[in-house]
Amino acid sequence: MTLPSGPTTGLAPFACDPAHSRGRRFFEPEAPTRTAFQRDRDRVVHSTAFRRLVYKTQVFLNHEGDLFRTRLTHSLEVAQLGRSIARSLCLNEDLVEAVALAHDLGHTPFGHAGQDALHNCLKALSIAESRSGSEAWGFEHNLQSLRVVDELEERYPAFNGLNLSFETREGILKHCSRANAQRLEAQEPGGVAQRFLQGGSPSLEAQLCNLADEIAYNAHDIDDGVRSGLLTMDQLAEVPLFEHYRLQALAAHPQLVGRRLLFESIRLMLSEQVYDVIDTTRTLISAAGVQSLADVRSGSGLVAFSPDMRERSQVLKTFLLRNLYRHPQVVETTDRARRVVSDLFELYLNAPHELPEAHGRSQHHARAVADYIAGMTDRFAIREHQRLCGTVLFP
Repeated sequence: MTLPSGPTTGLAPFACDPAHSRGRRFFEPEAPTRTAFQRDRDRVVHSTAFRRLVYKTQVFLNHEGDLFRTRLTHSLEVAQLGRSIARSLCLNEDLVEAVALAHDLGHTPFGHAGQDALHNCLKALSIAESRSGSEAWGFEHNLQSLRVVDELEERYPAFNGLNLSFETREGILKHCSRANAQRLEAQEPGGVAQRFLQGGSPSLEAQLCNLADEIAYNAHDIDDGVRSGLLTMDQLAEVPLFEHYRLQALAAHPQLVGRRLLFESIRLMLSEQVYDVIDTTRTLISAAGVQSLADVRSGSGLVAFSPDMRERSQVLKTFLLRNLYRHPQVVETTDRARRVVSDLFELYLNAPHELPEAHGRSQHHARAVADYIAGMTDRFAIREHQRLCGTVLFP
């Protein structure tokens, strides 16, 4: 693997230029000292939803240890990896950072367990009552992240949400079901959901954040898994991607043991994945003859691993699924988390007076309940469940 060459001055012609942004939903004068994407990043950092991420689960609940990743630290790691790659590809680092920091703003408490429980609650309600409209959407955390920055944040006098630029919003909505895309397209014709209906790709910056997310969580879930005692270095020896760099670390530093060996192995693995993405993406851009952002949007995805790295990364993901995410200890915890979310949904649905006033008076009651629960931190959801149910699920 050849190391990437250094960055050149300025942006590539296929990068997102803030001077040519598709703009915001509500007009605002440009800031005198910041580009549109820098302004987006700053708005995300100052948002309430961003601060809540510090107490939202990545894999291990916040109370299980001070050193495990949370949604906040995960988002910071994605931003760091994304900016490093963007710099070498001459993409817009500020846009990458804004998308990376915002991509999990809509995540529920308790990670994917909370998301799945909330989705099941909304879908069951929709089927039981044969409803259509907003209450029939189910729950998608990427869509919820967009909802946070478009509607739920309340900071400005003239509009709801953060009024972010099109390019940042496009990157936040990295996945979307067709039914939800149709609803969004009806509200915003030609907007951020159009590509899910008509084909095409988002910006390279958005594509990059998607892959940086995967690189980050694979690496830090290894670290957290070993720290928790649920994974061992012996187990990880069966993962070729990790074992290759563990042996490389030992070859350079034969005395390494314990956490220093783990950290060095992960560092080497991360570095090689970054270089692989840079080299592969450059090759794909060149082969596709991409010369502009319009070329990027009209084609297929271009930010990618090489086939070999993709295969080895998939083996790692499968290993983590079987040995960490489905570990009996993790499953037992996530089962309790699902119960917390499901119980809270039913309680608030039937007792709207328990909701804050702003949520309780919404005309779409089930969606308001989902918004309220999705915005909770782990510890607040646990306290609310104990208060309303009298049951201690997380002593």
